Amino acid sequence: MKYIAQSVLDNAYTYGTYRQLIDDLFAQNKTTGEDHSEAMLHYTKLNLSRMNRLDRKSRLTEATIEQLDKIERPVTWLVITEGWCGDAAQIVPVLNHMALGNENITLRFILRDKNEAVIDAFLTNNARSIPKIIVLDTVTREVLNSWGPRPAEVQKMVMDAKAEGLATDDLDLRKQISTNAAEQLHLWYARDKTKAIQNEFSEVMV
Repeated sequence: MKYIAQSVLDNAYTYGTYRQLIDDLFAQNKTTGEDHSEAMLHYTKLNLSRMNRLDRKSRLTEATIEQLDKIERPVTWLVITEGWCGDAAQIVPVLNHMALGNENITLRFILRDKNEAVIDAFLTNNARSIPKIIVLDTVTREVLNSWGPRPAEVQKMVMDAKAEGLATDDLDLRKQISTNAAEQLHLWYARDKTKAIQNEFSEVMV
């Protein structure tokens, strides 16, 4: 996909309206998408807490600030996401802090399951992995770059856990592997303090 349709951008959320959407849905015992199961609501509740914490505590590194200062033309960062996605909760507040650092940046959000044509143009290993951030020229809507769904070290953790799960026919063991991997993933994010997100995305955002 070389360009993003104007209609996609017209229906995109700001960071504030995206956060409000998740809050409003959760108040109705719902989340984004069609699956409002107890498990998905649990993930969404955790994500609300994670985003609130990162909204308060995220700090940009000097290297990130220097890279942001290099952006001299209007660009749009279009984030494909969902409210139940744990990686998205760790990443989107950081993107918001970064976008606020340069007036040339417009940050917008769309939901994966309502924009299948878009996510299908930005698959990761043939999967609709999120979040995915598409960097656009704001004027022409040309796709300049993309990043996601997560820092490289975390991506390796996820892929290793998937491979381990697929290697067994024991469904209980497969579930335990997935649970352990999720716990390790969020511990990694907590220890990293958003540095990898900033470093990796900074390489593609200019």
